[in-house]
Amino acid sequence: MIDLPVLSETTSLVTLTDAAIAKLKSVLESQPDAAGIRLGVVGGGCAGLQYRMEPCDLQAADDQMFEIAGIRFFVDPKSSLYLSGVRIDFSRDLLDGGFKFSNPNAKDACGCGTSFSI
Repeated sequence: MIDLPVLSETTSLVTLTDAAIAKLKSVLESQPDAAGIRLGVVGGGCAGLQYRMEPCDLQAADDQMFEIAGIRFFVDPKSSLYLSGVRIDFSRDLLDGGFKFSNPNAKDACGCGTSFSI
């Protein structure tokens, strides 16, 4: 059995920059049926693991839920092990724009920064 931290309204697994908050709020405004953002880690990419982040309409029974700046995040128990301490930013850069994940737990990352290993 995995021992997961209990998350309160003031505790979260991740931190967000103001740019990431603004972009996520914009995404959720365009999808009014979404209950929040599903944040997770899945197998794939050159380094073995990659981040998943998408609007979702339901919270799974075993999800952890936390809220940052009015944005609800739903995280499955396995993903929470990889996400603790992650900082999420958003860049509008033409060549390398999008969400950027900075993970202090990652031991290696691919050259393009979209996958990691622990």
